Amino acid sequence: MTRVYLSTDPQADELLTDDRFALLVGMLLDQQVPMETAFTGPKKLVDRLDTFSASAIAALDPDELLAAFKETPAVHRFPGSMATRVQAMAQAVVDDYDGNAEAIWTASATDSNPPTGKEVLRRLKALPGFGDQKAKIFLALLGKQFGLQAEGWREAAGDYGPEDAFRSIADVVDEASLARVRETKKALKAAAKKSK
Repeated sequence: MTRVYLSTDPQADELLTDDRFALLVGMLLDQQVPMETAFTGPKKLVDRLDTFSASAIAALDPDELLAAFKETPAVHRFPGSMATRVQAMAQAVVDDYDGNAEAIWTASATDSNPPTGKEVLRRLKALPGFGDQKAKIFLALLGKQFGLQAEGWREAAGDYGPEDAFRSIADVVDEASLARVRETKKALKAAAKKSK
């Protein structure tokens, strides 16, 4: 698999490519900050903490995690609330998937059938900090850049599923596609403002 281009930082992108929990954390952080800032967050945490995994974050003293979030440069512009959300999500991954983030989209659903796109979306939406839109964007990211084979994932991802959508981080593979996503978001915001 080629390295993703989500943070625009080669080391951070290498982590996101190789570590599914880091990828999940990056997606969780992707709100009210630029996409690149959000997806650089997991690398900052790896550099600041002794260990970085769902089980390690879930078990960490909340004050220690908060200190790692606040260290300059901060992981997120809202370090307190985001540290709490990341820890809650890590605990959910531990409780529901034995600490294996990738199991969210690969573990057998029923009768040992792989999960469908609809089921993966349901599982993502059940995670702390993942609403409908974030879950659909992450599902599209998994399908477009991480080879997700779940049946019906494009349909479940809604507007983010089409190959040429350029609506979210799921479509960012280089600087040109990042610019296209930003243009699309700007146009959608302008249209929404105009319709009010």
